Amino acid sequence: MSADRGALSLARREGLPDALRVLVAEYPRECWENHRNLTALTRFWLERHLIFRELEAALLAETRGLLAGDREPRDFATQLARLGNAFLGDLQAHHGIEDLHFFPRLQRLDTRIAAGFDLLEADHHEIEPRLQALAERANALLAAIREGRPTADGAGRLEAELLRLQGFLDRHLTDEEELVVPVILANPDADLD
Repeated sequence: MSADRGALSLARREGLPDALRVLVAEYPRECWENHRNLTALTRFWLERHLIFRELEAALLAETRGLLAGDREPRDFATQLARLGNAFLGDLQAHHGIEDLHFFPRLQRLDTRIAAGFDLLEADHHEIEPRLQALAERANALLAAIREGRPTADGAGRLEAELLRLQGFLDRHLTDEEELVVPVILANPDADLD
């Protein structure tokens, strides 16, 4: 799979390659919610993905509010620190648990999609610099607010970084869900704890 990484990078990928879609074809997203093999752990994991999407959307809305003049800078700074810390910290911890614990176990359950978990782990490495850039943009904007400097440029840079990350993260989360959930549904006795 590493030879294909360029075409499969988050910046270029429009979905999972057909070779990795064999289980999602058998277990399409529409059947997940009511499937008898959908575990509490899987529901929790899907909820975490939803929370990441919601936190990112909230960060973007707050930033756009500051840009539009609808948010007072100090109130914005409080929200940015709270939402940003939750988003970045929880997402990095989530990726670490997946890479070290869940992906190796899931990878062994179906050899047809095993390479997909290597792809997802590579995605985590591709997302990491975007998360670092987001933290740097947020910290620079927070410093400007603390020092009473103008915020428009910093907020614009933060908005641009959030939009870049949003594309990467949504592609990754969607592809991850389409690999992980079907393999769990197909293997109800798998030990993932």
